[in-house]
Amino acid sequence: MSRIGRLPIAVPAGVTVDIKEGNTVHVKGPKGELEQTFAPEMSIELKDGEIVVTRPNDIKRNKALHGLTRALINNMVIGVTEGYTKTLEINGVGYRAAKQGNKLVLSLGYSHPVEMIDPEGVESKVDGNKVIVSGISKEKVGQYAAEIRTKRPPEPYKGKGIKYSDEVIRRKVGKTGKK
Repeated sequence: MSRIGRLPIAVPAGVTVDIKEGNTVHVKGPKGELEQTFAPEMSIELKDGEIVVTRPNDIKRNKALHGLTRALINNMVIGVTEGYTKTLEINGVGYRAAKQGNKLVLSLGYSHPVEMIDPEGVESKVDGNKVIVSGISKEKVGQYAAEIRTKRPPEPYKGKGIKYSDEVIRRKVGKTGKK
């Protein structure tokens, strides 16, 4: 049995979970609502305040889907109650970020400013050299943060670029001159 898949998901107060036909799960909470359709092989049930995911047999595909389905539903429940945030740091001389409405404007040493429009359900804030991406969908928050990072990934020699706040850049030694 899957160690993650067999764990029940506790539904906190103020969160309503609606399991529709076709394994569509609709979660509504104080921060918003999320809906996602899961594989038809999995059976998702709401039993006395807990969501239980079970699989029909031990086929390799069903074993993989068991833990995945449970983890995704758990992420939805956490998203509508607490939400998700990712923090990015901008390092480098002249590298900066600014907000203009729902647009994130990045100056990253290119000949032009890089403009990014916040996707629906995701919000970005600028705090000095930090960009904070937040929202209720873990997938959308992570994707948007990754897209911001790709505009100027950190380089290993000087550490310039955009990195996650908890990311560690392995620094390399530059070349040495002849004597």
